[in-house]
Amino acid sequence: MPHLQFEINRSLEDKEKKPFIEEVRQLFAKTMDTGTDHICVTIREYGTYNLSIGRVKDPKKGVAVVNADIRQGRTMAQRRELSLGFMELMHKHWGVVKEQMYVTLTEHKGEDFHLLEKYLAGWQEGEDPLAD
Repeated sequence: MPHLQFEINRSLEDKEKKPFIEEVRQLFAKTMDTGTDHICVTIREYGTYNLSIGRVKDPKKGVAVVNADIRQGRTMAQRRELSLGFMELMHKHWGVVKEQMYVTLTEHKGEDFHLLEKYLAGWQEGEDPLAD
């Protein structure tokens, strides 16, 4: 179950979050070649100066950090496409300057992800992890 954690240094309204979350799920499913039912997205909001990256010149233009826990097996090209896609969506939806973002991907064995029905197996191309 990928856990995609987005942090931003401003408050967002629900109407800004809902379309963003749906686009994140679709991006992940397309890029990582999987379904969407098991994708978890969280958004954490901080004050202007409560989120910092050393290279940021103007926090008022937005700062965003992504931590994504994903299953092992994806190529570097998939991981890079996903990371740049996250940046594009945060810029598009929230206006964050792309140079003021940072994405970290952490890979886990499939068996580290548990849902009620089962734990997930290792990733395989074109799979739906909840299908039997």
